[in-house]
Amino acid sequence: MTRGELPQARQALVGVVVGSKSDLEVMADCTAQLEEFDVPYELVIASAHRNPTKVHDWSAGAEERGIRVLIAAAGKAAHLAGVVAAFTPLPVIAVPMRTNDLGGLDSLLSMVQMPTGVPVATVAINGAKNAAILAVQILGAGDAVWRKTIANYKDRIA
Repeated sequence: MTRGELPQARQALVGVVVGSKSDLEVMADCTAQLEEFDVPYELVIASAHRNPTKVHDWSAGAEERGIRVLIAAAGKAAHLAGVVAAFTPLPVIAVPMRTNDLGGLDSLLSMVQMPTGVPVATVAINGAKNAAILAVQILGAGDAVWRKTIANYKDRIA
């Protein structure tokens, strides 16, 4: 059975977590890109500071749910991606959100300065679309269908 023949309620391959409802507007670019690539995903709102147990449970259970790549978007202190990465062996992509305080530099620096053993890939401030593209590239490292999806996309944008 090919990917296109799967039923509508397909198993999510990408997990997207945002630290706040206010991040959803920017992350719409991420989910739209995943939808364009026909990648099933799940989306949850959970703050590493306000909902640490929810973040733990979601992150720790991602692999068991069939998720292969996680995307975490947050602003300000932005510890969400690192907390997610601490609880899963899956690759984590961080999306730093633009902030009013420091323009998102605070978010960016807190995401790229991860301790050894807890890496996260980090895209540009508000780089939601690139996070989706990178997630599919990661999927493509082990699946020719997703590799072809990205190759076709890159041909279209060239």
